[in-house]
Amino acid sequence: MATGAPTKGKTINDLFEQMKPAIAQAIPKHLTPDRLLRIATTSIRTNPKLKVCSPESLLGAVMQCAQLGLEPSILGHAYLIPYKNKGVDECQFQIGYKGLIELARRTGQISSIMAQAVHQNDEFEYEYGINEKLKHVPADGDRGAVVKYYSYAKFKDGGYSFMVMSRQDIVIHRDKFSKAKNFGPWVDHFDEMAKKTVLKSLMKYMPISVEFQRAVDQDETTKYFDSSAENMSEIVDVTDWKDVTEETTETTVDPNQGELPF
Repeated sequence: MATGAPTKGKTINDLFEQMKPAIAQAIPKHLTPDRLLRIATTSIRTNPKLKVCSPESLLGAVMQCAQLGLEPSILGHAYLIPYKNKGVDECQFQIGYKGLIELARRTGQISSIMAQAVHQNDEFEYEYGINEKLKHVPADGDRGAVVKYYSYAKFKDGGYSFMVMSRQDIVIHRDKFSKAKNFGPWVDHFDEMAKKTVLKSLMKYMPISVEFQRAVDQDETTKYFDSSAENMSEIVDVTDWKDVTEETTETTVDPNQGELPF
């Protein structure tokens, strides 16, 4: 766990100020270090459970936001998720549905990309194979319950690709791979997380750059900030994935446990 600087006795503002030079070197032009850290601070104030997370994991998640140019806010670009990791309160970085779309568009290879929910009363047809087809006509009035999700992408060379998953497929995937299925975005923003899931499934088959895939691979990882690392994609994910189907306990604020002050 190499952070490049001690965290004992530091406030959140101290730690953010300390890492600002590293953020300035990594952040894309459409963001500034001050804006990103201000948004991150707001996220922490909104969710006090983040204040008891290890400083190394919290700073690591913020740096991942910086390097990918995604804002950790309710806009759905990225999330800072507190959870128990091997009994320790950690902060996990998650890319949101809109964040995935933003990263895909930046590749310059895609002309259109989207994910949609299919309701019970919608007209929906799809077929894989040599004669692929995808048709979705939303119903007027009461569309009924959501039964499927699909994503599609059109490429600038004229090609296209799509992926369809049932709502049950989404739930099974969530239960198998998410460390935070009972709280956070999966509870507060299920629809967006479902769209993200079907979009990520599609991206596995899309002809997109290695750099883009490295960015997507950082989704749902816990990494400790290291000021000497040039890219957070090089940092080892410390998430204990072996018990992902068993460990679903959300981090709680223990009154006897220290938390990072502002």
